[in-house]
Amino acid sequence: MRVIATAGHVDHGKSTLIQALTGTHPDRLAEERRRGLTIDLGFAWTDLPSGERLAFVDVPGHERFVPTMLAGVGPVPAVLFVVAADEGWKPQSAEHLAAVDALGVRHGLLAVTRCDLADPGPAAAQARERIRASTLGGVEAVAVSARTGAGLAELRAALGRLAARLPDGDAGAPVRLWIDRAFTVRGSGLVVTGTLGAGRIRRGDTLVTARSGRSVRVRALQALGEETGSVGATARVAVNLRGLGKESTGRGDALLTPDGFLPCLHCDVRVHGGAPAAELPRTAVAHIGSAAVPVRVRPLGADIVRLTLPEPLPLRIGDRAVLRDPGLRRVLAGLTVLDPRPPDLRRRGAAARRAGELAGARGAPDEAAELRRRLLVRRGELTALGVVVRTAPVADDWLAEPAHWSALRARLAELVAAYRSERPAEGGIPLETARQRLGLPSAALVEALVAPPLRMSRGRVTAGPDSLPTAVADAVRRLAAELAGRPFAAPRAGRLPELGLGRSELAAAARHGAVLRLAEHVVLLPDAPRLAAERLSGLDQPFTVGAASRALDTARRVTVPLLEHCDGQGITQLLPDKRRRCPPSGRPAPAPARP
Repeated sequence: MRVIATAGHVDHGKSTLIQALTGTHPDRLAEERRRGLTIDLGFAWTDLPSGERLAFVDVPGHERFVPTMLAGVGPVPAVLFVVAADEGWKPQSAEHLAAVDALGVRHGLLAVTRCDLADPGPAAAQARERIRASTLGGVEAVAVSARTGAGLAELRAALGRLAARLPDGDAGAPVRLWIDRAFTVRGSGLVVTGTLGAGRIRRGDTLVTARSGRSVRVRALQALGEETGSVGATARVAVNLRGLGKESTGRGDALLTPDGFLPCLHCDVRVHGGAPAAELPRTAVAHIGSAAVPVRVRPLGADIVRLTLPEPLPLRIGDRAVLRDPGLRRVLAGLTVLDPRPPDLRRRGAAARRAGELAGARGAPDEAAELRRRLLVRRGELTALGVVVRTAPVADDWLAEPAHWSALRARLAELVAAYRSERPAEGGIPLETARQRLGLPSAALVEALVAPPLRMSRGRVTAGPDSLPTAVADAVRRLAAELAGRPFAAPRAGRLPELGLGRSELAAAARHGAVLRLAEHVVLLPDAPRLAAERLSGLDQPFTVGAASRALDTARRVTVPLLEHCDGQGITQLLPDKRRRCPPSGRPAPAPARP
């Protein structure tokens, strides 16, 4: 299916042309038929000679209904621009073209109607000249009369050629269905309609509404009046919803894939096709999708502005919008969304710096460019902005700009060195302190930054085993010399300070794994459990604490905490009668992991 909007003509002639093409009059309201004036959006469809099914969104032409016109054109990829041969180019034609240009629509066709009432040549030439200067560029023109049928076959053929050029919608993308109509059907409940530009909706799907964030279930689907179990982009679709009342939604709302979009209250946009940013009014109306919302406009640079919205909208990078002055009833400019999640502007000069950052932005999702701007960002946030992510996360779902990540790693090494200099007895910087000083949102990021010679130890980042302060390292060497002949003869409490192992030095040595602290004043070298396993395995099994003390050549004050430590390491097993034994394998247990 292809979808096309009709625009340009103010009165009943456009709707009559659609009726001649489709056999269905798109004006649904009795007032529309009575006045001969399209007031609301109308819908019809036809099968083209090429076999393509083409759906029409008929939009009002009168200047009083331009917001309705924009709601219909916004999500549609192509336009059938209608000009009457006997009237030529009209003011509403200019505003419709300005809106189409602002939205960046690039596919179109010109139909010059009422060719039975006047020579279509002058009107066609004038319209094509105006249209050529817009994003539509050079368009094919067909003269036609809905009354006599002249040119209808040629118009159908031209529509077939247009349909063949239209890009396919991305049915694998998240759903964003801008709602242009909501009504209730007796026995079925709420039905909403819209143009599905991306994604696929299936019967039974759970979607969320942009306006309220409520979950709704798809009860039934129709496409072009036919029941279906699945509809993929691009298509006109009617969705019967369960779990939502008509008062809770309507035109301007959207149905979304859960977690597929981020709510946007501020966005930075590029202004094009209108006045410079500085000349725009500070308040205006932005037409995005089927929504029309009042916005505050803050110029950041020559063609960059920040919009503040009164309610969140599901926007993505590259979305197009129209900025309009409802008082003057004219299009002010087109807008391209550059960043739906911009940073705060709090410091002096922040607006100008931000404009500089966005100067080269193309308005297309680009992973490398977004990482350069954001430095650190969650993967889900980038994908919700429309970015295809190929970079592997650095931690959890965090993505990092490579140069920034390298700079953070260097900065962490500097912090560890500085902290060691300030507090040599602590040995390393606490993880949370490092996170705060680096300004990182997650401790997992700090852990991911740790690489040799840095290492994690008991919740601190240290500079590895060789980072023990010199004074403490010297004290450990003196302890090792004292224990050389009797590795289990732990020095008495008063002897430890004499060796240079005061309270803080002892704590630092234990954190680095340089000593094994079994009790407050019982300190051995880290290989003591391995050596104990070798000696204890040679005893008659099971053995008592006394037998162990004799085998280890040490006092009970050392044997008891050492055996308890060995119990925890699986080197020894405590039996119900308080005796112990080594594992039945008889093999010395491996040295325990360094603390």
